[in-house]
Amino acid sequence: MNLKMAAKGKQILCVGLVCLDIINVIDTFPVEDTDTRCISQKWQRGGNASNSCTVLSLLGASCGFMGSLVPGRISDFITDDFRSRGVNISNIVCQRVGVNPCACCLVNITNGSRTVILSDMNLPNVTPEDFRKVDLSQYKWIHWEGRNGSEQVAMIQQVVQYNANVSVEQRITISVEIEKPREELYQLFGHGDVVFVSKDVARHFGFNSASEAVKGFYSRVKPGAHLICAWAEEGADTMGPNGLFHSNAFPPKKLVDTLGAGDTFNAAVIFELHNGKSIQEALTFGCQIAGKKCGFQGYDGIV
Repeated sequence: MNLKMAAKGKQILCVGLVCLDIINVIDTFPVEDTDTRCISQKWQRGGNASNSCTVLSLLGASCGFMGSLVPGRISDFITDDFRSRGVNISNIVCQRVGVNPCACCLVNITNGSRTVILSDMNLPNVTPEDFRKVDLSQYKWIHWEGRNGSEQVAMIQQVVQYNANVSVEQRITISVEIEKPREELYQLFGHGDVVFVSKDVARHFGFNSASEAVKGFYSRVKPGAHLICAWAEEGADTMGPNGLFHSNAFPPKKLVDTLGAGDTFNAAVIFELHNGKSIQEALTFGCQIAGKKCGFQGYDGIV
């Protein structure tokens, strides 16, 4: 897969979670079994793939989201917000059972930390059967947030089959995110042209830096793939067919809100690669945009 090939006129599709984030901004983390007043509270559309769509749209990319929702007030809020961002939601799957996921988020304005309690128990994920309805000719890049790993591999295989029957210029780049230390997700390592692995997963395997992680995990990815690991204030590293690359972090003057920083990094890297930039340029841009995002509430200050 030639990551330096510019992709004009086609969308980026992100497959994964969308949820309702109820964000409480606080000036100190609460002590258990006490009453605490927040500085502010708001509803915000959340979820890894959903957040990446927000950032991609702000950066100027044409993008779409695929995930599950149950009709109702929360779904209406979420779809209205997607539309306000210009995100294509034609591939959202309306489920008949389950409850829309909701995350209660505590954002500590003193140090920028975010604590998330997610209720995500019984809403079905999108399936390979759902994915067969996607018009793949509309996309140049499809990104999967690791969730139902085996079914997502089956979706990716549909894209691989599609790629085998179109010209090089029409082929779709595949990226995956492995964020949670769950055994089912590790099979995704071998199926992405670009693979994002989280600091949490790296630490779970005993790695103590992004550099250690990409070197240690690289045998799991397919030939020619780029493996990327971001490590907060330590920056990010990638390993690929041309070797190892690093970018320093670009922290704001004050950490205000780190909620969604990883989703921002992923989106910024994808945006640059999708537009023909080198892996080093993409890695640096990802760190720059993620750092900038940590300096304010939400996403609207990115551009």
